[in-house]
Amino acid sequence: MLYSYPAVFHKEDGRYWVEFPDLPGCFSQGDSVKEVLANAKESMELYLEPTEPFENPLRFPEPTDISTLETPENGFLSYVTSDVDFYKFSKSVKKTLTIPAWVNEEAEAAGINFSQALREALIERLSRI
Repeated sequence: MLYSYPAVFHKEDGRYWVEFPDLPGCFSQGDSVKEVLANAKESMELYLEPTEPFENPLRFPEPTDISTLETPENGFLSYVTSDVDFYKFSKSVKKTLTIPAWVNEEAEAAGINFSQALREALIERLSRI
């Protein structure tokens, strides 16, 4: 699942450091803009990665509107985006369901993975609740 959070980048003594206002305690640093951007992404991924095997990925805060943040002197603002794979931390359960025969035939002909399609649809619906 893709997550994007605004990040505040600071430049001090020729080096950069970054903080995420929405993710308390999530910081990183780097010697160049390229390095600090890469480190910011990695830091955010580690912060968002579940600490427990079945942790709910919907627990994360809504990102702050970047336009409400103040740009630091000699710094900049940017969104950092990361794809956090929560599926690898999920225990699977078997479900039996019924679908119309024509949907089954069309989906099989298209090579659709039923489990993946249902999982993605449920996660999308849950993210809107």
